[in-house]
Amino acid sequence: MTARILDGKALAASWEEQLAKRVAVIKEKSAGKTPILATILVGDDPASATYVKMKGNACRRVGMDSLAVEMPASTTTEQLLAKIDELNSDPNVHGILLQHPVPEQIDERACFDAISLEKDVDGVTCLGFGRMAMGEEAYGCATPKGIMRILEHYEIPLEGQHAVVVGRSPILGKPMAMMLLQANATVTICHSRTRNLPELIKQADIVVGAVGKPEFIKAEWIKEGAVVVDAGYHPGGVGDIELAPLHDKASALTPVPGGVGPMTINTLIFQTVTSGEKSLG
Repeated sequence: MTARILDGKALAASWEEQLAKRVAVIKEKSAGKTPILATILVGDDPASATYVKMKGNACRRVGMDSLAVEMPASTTTEQLLAKIDELNSDPNVHGILLQHPVPEQIDERACFDAISLEKDVDGVTCLGFGRMAMGEEAYGCATPKGIMRILEHYEIPLEGQHAVVVGRSPILGKPMAMMLLQANATVTICHSRTRNLPELIKQADIVVGAVGKPEFIKAEWIKEGAVVVDAGYHPGGVGDIELAPLHDKASALTPVPGGVGPMTINTLIFQTVTSGEKSLG
């Protein structure tokens, strides 16, 4: 068996062509105005700065604007909340991204939840999560929503399949599980305190690695013919799953890099364009 490669990089590039056309229509209908994604970077973490730059570049590739908001590492929760409130009130801003993580003195959850639902294009608010989990309209968390778009594009069957999600973070593992459940998969959520983890993973038709540890999930734990989605990225270009042996064992897999990452950014842009379209009425 040779695993089918779920190429997120190629899919994101294809979507950018479609999004550019949608942005052009928005400009035509709004006298040249374009959707704007506001990115908030607090502090000087180089990895976070790189991610924000990548998101800004993706905006420009589809003809959108990006408003880069940079705040010092000494920023307080109150100062950040005031900035978010300002962006919420700006009719020219259609999406708000608060880059994670923020400095430790800031109440990150309070700041995430201060983002208005209409501009929560990264899907980080409790309200957005709750609405998504209840099957109501909301922007999904960008990484799990990007994964769902990959699975949909490649016509990976989900209904009735047993999906094991390894990781329970509020912006990846938990929403991933809820999205798979909404698609009628049977979902098991595993985490650091799960007993008999290899045995549970061996039962999975679909494995999602979202644990944040390099190659934590071993290839030998995964059954023949499973679909493997690796949402991790670590130095050296490895993810959360030991992928190399799976090219001859899995039925399909997302590469690292070039799988989930590009579609995470594309989903952020996709949802900002959608927000811009909604603002037209």
